[in-house]
Amino acid sequence: MSSMNGMDGDQSNLGWHAIYTRHQHEKTVAEILAGKGFEVFFPVYAALHRWKDRTKTVSLPLFPSYVFIRGGLDRRLQILTTPGICEIVNVAGQAAVIPEAEIEDVRRMVESFSHAEPHPFLKCGDRVRVKAGPLAGIEGILVRKKSQMRLVLSVELLAKSVAVEIDASMV
Repeated sequence: MSSMNGMDGDQSNLGWHAIYTRHQHEKTVAEILAGKGFEVFFPVYAALHRWKDRTKTVSLPLFPSYVFIRGGLDRRLQILTTPGICEIVNVAGQAAVIPEAEIEDVRRMVESFSHAEPHPFLKCGDRVRVKAGPLAGIEGILVRKKSQMRLVLSVELLAKSVAVEIDASMV
């Protein structure tokens, strides 16, 4: 889900920022912020949920309790008064900037693979770069899950990761 807004020369309009939301309010927050003219990134993945009487595929946030916006901090009050928002993630009292490359890598993963899913954050392990296919050039950590290979991308600031199945020959 994305929405474009006019960018002025303000420094706050140059980077991506994480917005921390109330539990299960991510979709509503993303829709409201997009409606206010903010550029929003809200990645989701498909998960199979089973109840006693039925099974259904649902869309869940790839980063629970987070929505990303590009810039717009000059309109901080409009952001913070949005229902469901707790705060703008910050470091040392300043709104933290998430590197463009991390957002674009996550966007490419979500658009290229139908089985992206959240993954426990990994700080150590073998760092690899994909050499072929739709994710060529993306760096991540290669791990095993059962007999499959998985590429794990991390958003360092949030200590969150995303995993996709990938052929080991691609790295």
